[in-house]
Amino acid sequence: MHQLAIALKRKNYEITGSDDEIFEPASSNLKKEGLLPAVQGWFPDKLDGSLDAVILGMHAKDDNPELLAAKQLGIKIFSFPEYIFHESLKKTRVAIGGSHGKTSTTAMVMHVLRSANYEFDYLVGARLDGFDQSVRITDAPVIICEADEYPASITDKRPKFHFLFPHIAVITGIAWDHINVFPTFEFYLEQFEIFISKIEPGGVLIYNNSDKVLEKLVEQTTRQDIRYQPYQLPTYFIENGKTAVMIDHLKTNLSIFGNHNLLNLQAAFFVCQELGVIPAVFSKAIANFRGAAKRLEVLASNENYNIYRDFAHAPSKVKASIQAVKQQYPERKLLAILELHTYSSLNEKFMQEYNGAMDDADVAVVFYSGHALELKRMPPLDENVVKEGFAKKNLIVFTKKEQLEHWLSHHSYADSNLLFMSSGDYDGIDLLKASGLESFKGLKV
Repeated sequence: MHQLAIALKRKNYEITGSDDEIFEPASSNLKKEGLLPAVQGWFPDKLDGSLDAVILGMHAKDDNPELLAAKQLGIKIFSFPEYIFHESLKKTRVAIGGSHGKTSTTAMVMHVLRSANYEFDYLVGARLDGFDQSVRITDAPVIICEADEYPASITDKRPKFHFLFPHIAVITGIAWDHINVFPTFEFYLEQFEIFISKIEPGGVLIYNNSDKVLEKLVEQTTRQDIRYQPYQLPTYFIENGKTAVMIDHLKTNLSIFGNHNLLNLQAAFFVCQELGVIPAVFSKAIANFRGAAKRLEVLASNENYNIYRDFAHAPSKVKASIQAVKQQYPERKLLAILELHTYSSLNEKFMQEYNGAMDDADVAVVFYSGHALELKRMPPLDENVVKEGFAKKNLIVFTKKEQLEHWLSHHSYADSNLLFMSSGDYDGIDLLKASGLESFKGLKV
């Protein structure tokens, strides 16, 4: 929300905003732009008929006093995705959806378009090198949107990606997630069916047909007024820990790796092709793409081992990240440390979805804290339920930060790769310090 506020101010709109708590980096970013409220809190008396619109944050409650005042005054109220669509009515809209790979695919498209000197707006859910904002709204002819399936707002529970009406749509794959919002897989699957129905007539759906669930869904929802562009894993080579890929008969050396990233690359290639980027230009640009923040991000490396930080938390993401590192360095021992931090991952009923997710790790550790459960007002989670769910032999489970810190500090990392996976912060642990690797040669954080 604060990134959208900054983007609209830069478009010379008059912007004001309120929140009951403003954290970093939002606070500093807003202050720098002259948008930080003098006082935190809600002030319904500041709303009047001169406002053109109110944009509602996803976490605003339905009894929010400013929301109630806006309704009473008859002010136009938008959810975040509704407003993005409002600003992109005259643009070519690209929406990149799927249970995994959305951010990376979106980042690849943005990287290539910038390298090719295209003018475009964007909406992406991560920090990207070369982009000072995660939202850009100008008069550019194209907008690239990471299109997630989470609810638009408290007043409209429909998924965000139902509001974008793309001309170019991507679905990277489907794996059940967000159990608190989508209690059954069938209900979750239905949201992607609706997403396909929202593609503009004459548009195109670019989809991963190596995903059997997605392939079946596409077969059942075929539309005659759009085109379909399936994609699969491209031809690739791994030599000395480096990956090269064939892009339209062009061999391209990559800075990224892993089958999931190669699938994302194929989706990005077809998006860019739809936007007029020729293969040679795509190939040259993608060669120096280094990934989005916390997507197999290298914290440190030398000739003996690498340390990675990854956003993976859902079962399909955990499995893909572990497989990627193991495939890239098959001769090295892989230590995978996963933090359960999301509502789904801490839910006893969801635990069986992790069956086999960490099988390719030589050493597998699962960590979760009572603090995370308390914040989400969830009941305690039995360690045995976690072990049964993952079904990984010799799985190590820690529920206290001191246990994980002790284990990290007493482990050997010679000829190993260390993979930290979480959407959280391991209850505040300094992972590199706890591992004894904070002074590691080549460290970059």
